[in-house]
Amino acid sequence: MDLGIAGRTAIVGGASAGIGRAIASALIAEGVTVVLSSRDPERTRAAAAAVGAAAGIAWDTADVAGADRLVDAAEAAVGPIDIVIANTGGPPMGPDPLAFDDAQWDDAHRHLVRAPMALLRRTLPGMRERGWGRVVGIASTSVREPLPNLVLSNAERSAALAAFKTMAREVAADGVTINTLLTGRIATKRLASADGSLVAAEVAARDQVPAGRLGRPEEMAAAATFLCSVQAAYITGAALPVDGGLLRGT
Repeated sequence: MDLGIAGRTAIVGGASAGIGRAIASALIAEGVTVVLSSRDPERTRAAAAAVGAAAGIAWDTADVAGADRLVDAAEAAVGPIDIVIANTGGPPMGPDPLAFDDAQWDDAHRHLVRAPMALLRRTLPGMRERGWGRVVGIASTSVREPLPNLVLSNAERSAALAAFKTMAREVAADGVTINTLLTGRIATKRLASADGSLVAAEVAARDQVPAGRLGRPEEMAAAATFLCSVQAAYITGAALPVDGGLLRGT
């Protein structure tokens, strides 16, 4: 299927590894000119070179104002941005929901809500003016069924999803879609950290996930790339689980 996005431009966040890197690779395979972003400058440059991105620009989402600098640099490199993949790492985990202090809550809010919204505040006006744009947020199934040990992620990703849904209704008539992917148990370093190792996570998935296995970053990338396509123009404001049937609710 020709997704109709060859020649488009994209910023992909959190893309030095894992899901973000897989999405960047998938978009590049479709002919999209990608600017890859992540926190660490050296890893960002290395990942950009490895996947064939047009540029690798470091941005730590703790620095909300840095969204403007990222977009300035990206547009200088590739022109106006058509596609934004809003993706960042998760906040700290812990068994006691009351153990996190105000600074940790503020930090999670900056990374997971304020930074993505700063990126949209900068890129959406141009998309609307040009009559075409795609935004895909990367969240978690925890926005529907909160997970133990992840109160910061549960709360802040839910807030980001609500903000994206609100914005989707505002820009739909302008040819711009905003959707969110809900990550299930995907084979990433984050999951390995939570479960002790990917081997342990894979063993657990045999019983916990109806599909009987962990998902792959490339499977997340396939869903994200489709949501960026011409064919997905009538899908907006959606939250799509990529979870092998893990969610029990509808």
